Amino acid sequence: MKPTLNTGILRSKAFEANFKAGSADGQFSGYGSVFGVKDSYGEVVVKGAFVDSLAKLERNSRTLPVLWQHKTDTPIGNWATLAEDDVGLAGDGQLWLAEAPQAPLAYKGMQTKSITGLSIGYYVKEYTISEVDDDDWLITLTALDLVEISVVTSPANDEARVEVVKSKLARGEMPALAEVEKYLREAGFSRSQATQIVSRGMKDVRSESEGTTAVLTALRGFNL
Repeated sequence: MKPTLNTGILRSKAFEANFKAGSADGQFSGYGSVFGVKDSYGEVVVKGAFVDSLAKLERNSRTLPVLWQHKTDTPIGNWATLAEDDVGLAGDGQLWLAEAPQAPLAYKGMQTKSITGLSIGYYVKEYTISEVDDDDWLITLTALDLVEISVVTSPANDEARVEVVKSKLARGEMPALAEVEKYLREAGFSRSQATQIVSRGMKDVRSESEGTTAVLTALRGFNL
């Protein structure tokens, strides 16, 4: 079944980052996203995906916040520079060590390499889908509306969506249906079975969140 993306929801994508500390306290650099890497969603971000978003920031004389764990009420710094290169979205950040309580913790974690994740928060603006094999699809993200880049203690492993879903449930959040489908596959269901279960969860409901709730209510009975 050909996948689709809901472009109206805020999404996140994380990876293991290699931070470099700057010459002054609180300064660091790293990649918020990398190009050409296919994740377990079958998604890949390509060069040029952030061009419009970065241009909008420049026009509005804005800098993007550095958040702690995607918490919008916990900014810990700002990105002084952001630009695409051949590798991905490269940035120089400044942590607010004196003003943000979590900033010294994040910086210490970077220096000791015990906190190693960066994760972008974004909306999908444009994408293409192509079939690369029988029921195996490649989703190419060509334009993204970048909202924030977070420092995360545990970079989301795209091969471990079960834990992503469980953590969101524990916080009272509703995972995306694509995450639920991956959750089912990790629990032992086939791709077609997972798709059918998610589709049935959406039957007779009016929104994605309602469909996700229906699916997860059923899943809790299986203790997956």
